[in-house]
Amino acid sequence: MKMFMLKSLCLAVLLLISVLTGMQLASNGILRMKGYADPNLETAVKFHENGDHISASLLGNEISSHDILAKKKKLEEISAFNLFSSMGRKMSDGITSASEKIIDLIAK
Repeated sequence: MKMFMLKSLCLAVLLLISVLTGMQLASNGILRMKGYADPNLETAVKFHENGDHISASLLGNEISSHDILAKKKKLEEISAFNLFSSMGRKMSDGITSASEKIIDLIAK
C-alpha cells in the first residue's frame, strides 16, 4: 500500500510539472508566433528573487507561504460538514457490527 501511494504521489507531481511546463512552452510559442512582446501576455510561472527571499507567481497570482497558512487556518475555522463522509462512516460502522454479529452466530 505504501508503494502504491508513493507511486501515485510521484505520478501526480510528475503530471503537475508536465502541465506547468506545457503551459510555459505554449506561452513561449505564442510570443514567438506574434513576433513581439505583449505586456498584457504573462508567462505561466514566474520566479522573483529579492536577496534571500524567492517568491513565485502562477498564472499571475502571487504565491507565498503566508497565503497557504492563512487558507489552512480558514479551512480549520470553517470545519465544514461533509454529508457523504458521515454517511459512509455510519454505513461502515453498521456493516462492521452486522458482520461481527454474523461471525459470532456462526462461531458459536
